[in-house]
Amino acid sequence: MNTEKKYLNELISEFIKISDRKVMENFLYGLLTDSELVEVPMRVQIVKMLKKGLPHHQIAKKLGVGIATVTRGSTELKKGRFKYV
Repeated sequence: MNTEKKYLNELISEFIKISDRKVMENFLYGLLTDSELVEVPMRVQIVKMLKKGLPHHQIAKKLGVGIATVTRGSTELKKGRFKYV
């Protein structure tokens, strides 16, 4: 297993250990930059809107993101990711 994959698996393990909302919030604030704390939740909102069937251009306009960002979310959704979102 390469180093990046090992580190990703370790990160996933850390996420799985956290069941308390406040602990998760503190973990995310410690882990992510201010811009990442905006961008990551925005990606989740994109996926939720895509699952509701909203058009890409409408999502981009509503959230103030580029079409490419919405398209990336759509591509990942088509790959079967975001089952639990």
